[in-house]
Amino acid sequence: MNKKNQLKKPWPTKDAMAQIYENNLWGGHQSEFFSGDGSHNSELINPYLETVTSFLKSFETQPVVCDLGCGDFNIGKELVKYSKKYIAIDIVPELIAHNKKTFKANNLKFHSLDIAEDELPAADFVILRQVLQHLSNAEIKSLVKKLYDYKYVILTEHVPEGNFEPNQDIISGQGIRLKKQSGVNLLAPPFNFKVEEEKQLLSIKSPEFKGVVVTTIYKVF
Repeated sequence: MNKKNQLKKPWPTKDAMAQIYENNLWGGHQSEFFSGDGSHNSELINPYLETVTSFLKSFETQPVVCDLGCGDFNIGKELVKYSKKYIAIDIVPELIAHNKKTFKANNLKFHSLDIAEDELPAADFVILRQVLQHLSNAEIKSLVKKLYDYKYVILTEHVPEGNFEPNQDIISGQGIRLKKQSGVNLLAPPFNFKVEEEKQLLSIKSPEFKGVVVTTIYKVF
């Protein structure tokens, strides 16, 4: 095996995520891009949209938003009008091409990027909604370094109820750490994200699965 092949990821995240959408592994109908119940269940998304909208409207000047892992954009489309510029990013090129055709606004831009490996656009704050739970620790660590470039990070993660051991590693893909009775905590090792302020905005028991869906806002130094 040559050096180039040794360095190649055995299961690239882009391929894993593309397969999820291609085979409707998160549900939805054939030939439809569907990001799962976490992006469509009203019990989860309505309180989330109400809370995040309120935060966006609290700025005197509309902020620039960077949505990392925008998925099928069922949630992001409701937030665009509250931002000066809304930059929506996902790793699957076909999904981004579909979103570009489907969602139109003067202040809306879509980009296909790998949030762990690629340079990210400038913005006031980042939205990460049930994205990190699907990524390996190595990818999350790579992303955390870039989060210091933003003023705020709004993070939503599906985690076990009660106490749990955070940040058990997984292979990137469809599954999440819940199967290991774990979940992502950016402030804990090995990520050690340093922030000025942390505030939990929402904690909603998952209507279809075990655990809770927690939304936290971080004010970055």
